[in-house]
Amino acid sequence: MIDQDTINKITETARIEEVVGDFVTLKKRGTSLIGNCPFHNEKTPSFHVSVAKGIYKCFGCGKGGDSVHFIMDHEKYSYPEALKFLANKYNIEVEETVQSPQNIEAQNARESLYIVSEFAANYFANELWTGEDGRAIGLSYFKERGFREDILKKFQLGYSPDSWDALIQSAVGAGHKEEYLEKTGLAIRNDKGRLYDRFRGRVLFPIHNFTGRIIGFGGRTLKTDKNVPKYVNSPESDIYHKSNVLYGLFHAKKAIRDADNCYLVEGYADVLAVHQAGIENVVASSGTSLTTEQIRLIGRFSENVTILYDGDAAGIKASLRGLDMILEEGLNVKVVLFPDGHDPDSYMHHVGSGEFKKYIEDNRKDFILYKASILLKEAGTDPIKRAGIIRDIVESIAKIPDDIKASVFIRECSGLLQVEERILLSELNKIRAAKFKKASGGNQPQQSSFQPSSYQQNPYQQDGPPDNLFENPGESAGPVEQVEPTDHNLIQEREIVRLLLAFGHELVTWDKIDNMYIGSFIIQNLADVSFEDEICKLIINTYRDEIENGHLPVASQFIKNEDRRIVDLAITLSTSPYSLSENWENRHNIYVRDESINLKKTIFGGLYHLKKGKIGKMLTDITKELASETDPVNQEILMQRHIMIKGVERDISKYLGTVILK
Repeated sequence: MIDQDTINKITETARIEEVVGDFVTLKKRGTSLIGNCPFHNEKTPSFHVSVAKGIYKCFGCGKGGDSVHFIMDHEKYSYPEALKFLANKYNIEVEETVQSPQNIEAQNARESLYIVSEFAANYFANELWTGEDGRAIGLSYFKERGFREDILKKFQLGYSPDSWDALIQSAVGAGHKEEYLEKTGLAIRNDKGRLYDRFRGRVLFPIHNFTGRIIGFGGRTLKTDKNVPKYVNSPESDIYHKSNVLYGLFHAKKAIRDADNCYLVEGYADVLAVHQAGIENVVASSGTSLTTEQIRLIGRFSENVTILYDGDAAGIKASLRGLDMILEEGLNVKVVLFPDGHDPDSYMHHVGSGEFKKYIEDNRKDFILYKASILLKEAGTDPIKRAGIIRDIVESIAKIPDDIKASVFIRECSGLLQVEERILLSELNKIRAAKFKKASGGNQPQQSSFQPSSYQQNPYQQDGPPDNLFENPGESAGPVEQVEPTDHNLIQEREIVRLLLAFGHELVTWDKIDNMYIGSFIIQNLADVSFEDEICKLIINTYRDEIENGHLPVASQFIKNEDRRIVDLAITLSTSPYSLSENWENRHNIYVRDESINLKKTIFGGLYHLKKGKIGKMLTDITKELASETDPVNQEILMQRHIMIKGVERDISKYLGTVILK
């Protein structure tokens, strides 16, 4: 058996577009990649790949799943064989173990780290809002910094009392083991064996993983003692690996996808400030230098990154040296430099939200051109320095995998650097040839595609959008394996499951409900509803059990489920063969309302339609009973039930805007 850590590493590393792209030619359409399905014959593409969700779905034959399922379906592999195939592709060493009692205990131990981290976050937040020192010191600090209460609650900020073991005592009193406090780094054991709180006397920034679970903390001291480090972060643990985490990504991922751009800042406070300015597509590198893993996390949602720098010249130069790897991952990079002495946090509070947003929009520049102008200004007229800078710029361009993008930058830098285009091309080809030679062990590369003739075509020219208002993958020639339900109740049951998968991790923002997720809200409102569809019932029950155990499930859990029926339904409900064409807005000035804009209406609509269908069935059953019942007493009871249920139906129909005629 392959151990769970190895499975997690394989599934997290395997990129769906790369795995499928080895077998299917994919082209971009809307937010998806499409191609001809490899599982049945078709002339019009109906096979979609969602990079953001990490899944594929054919709307012709119905097949769908993640990278592992694709290899299983395509290569007819078993689950372990598919995992080994992907491990080999990504050079991951496979460790196999026997599922012993010790392995089970290890899995339980990992879960305990999540649980104690969640407890600590709640403890710190409670101290901030209700503790005497928390309100006087921690909350006052945040308010002096200009942060609103809704932002503090959104990111679950907290305060740790300036006491040696306040958290430890509270956690142990609640039944948590000291060993897990120590393993998460919440507590430290000194040379004498005494355990004490790591974050005492600090304000806390909880760090969430991709699915929203708390895995670590960043703590800022409020003391002025220079011997006390300003920030203390959680150490590496079984659940927290800082190089694989972006602070704020859990809250930003939807906004990044919607805006097709990710703002990258340095610190926790910068993320909060940019959010407060109304810009939610922002993340920070969690107290570490930017890593390839973090860049790939961003790349799952957008190819566009905008770096928000402070005005410190030394900091700018250091950052410039590290940003080439963003280009190497194929992302487009722009930069915004704030006035000297300001970072995103201070500048937002200095000028206000509106002016802050305007400044960002007006001052974005392409990274390559920005880097060239900054370095050239520093070099002045020194020919030796200018020659070194020119090579530095070309080396950055050489890291761009897209030939067309690279060619555009070569042309624009030619004018900026005052160097002939052919000379820059020659240098670019030398750099790429050397890189290829090193990667291939000394073999000579083929002739580079970068030749002057490659500029004869307009690199910006693209095919125009399709004339049809909706981009439809077309009809499939293959058989349809998955039949959609026609019964109204079954359709509404599937709609509730779809809402759970799509919006379960969004926070409830209506009726003054604080710190409740939509998933929990929906489950609470299904207490009196029984599901008829077996697979929907399995998903709902699993969702309910997870919440009762303190976890909030994510769609990927069901997509990776061992029960293939659950996988197929989760994939079907998480994907669509249609994407809204730009022609609605750009050509026809028709604006289509997104269901996520008014989530209260979306969620209540789904719940009420489901309950209305269930009530309709109950009324039908009572009517049948009345027709066959001869006992006057029983008839009276049934009539009273009918009247009561009819009243409930009338209230629901009033909300939904429908009219009952009988």
